[in-house]
Amino acid sequence: EVQLVESGGDLVQPGGSLRLSCVASGFTFWASEMYWVRQAPGKGLEWVSSITSSGTTYYDESVKGRFTVSRDNAKNTLYLQMNSLKTEDTAMYHCATNRRPTPAQRGQGTQVTVSS
Repeated sequence: EVQLVESGGDLVQPGGSLRLSCVASGFTFWASEMYWVRQAPGKGLEWVSSITSSGTTYYDESVKGRFTVSRDNAKNTLYLQMNSLKTEDTAMYHCATNRRPTPAQRGQGTQVTVSS
């Protein structure tokens, strides 16, 4: 059974930084492409970033240059470093095993709120 547990979300001022973590279990993490998706209030799920098993990274244009995805296969952990946060980054952030994940393919999420 896939289990994904996110942490690190918080209330932060515009321009601030946060680092999200996601601990994975129940599947071969080191061999899996992993994703971050987010859902803002009243909107659908939006792909943010992904990282292949070999470490190649991809970003949505809205976060490119501000967010950095990484992974530690020894710890079965996925990270998202978020810098220069904007109010429009406010959302529930989920790690996932699919770019368009079903509920079973993503964690419960961690809330990021960017507000002054």
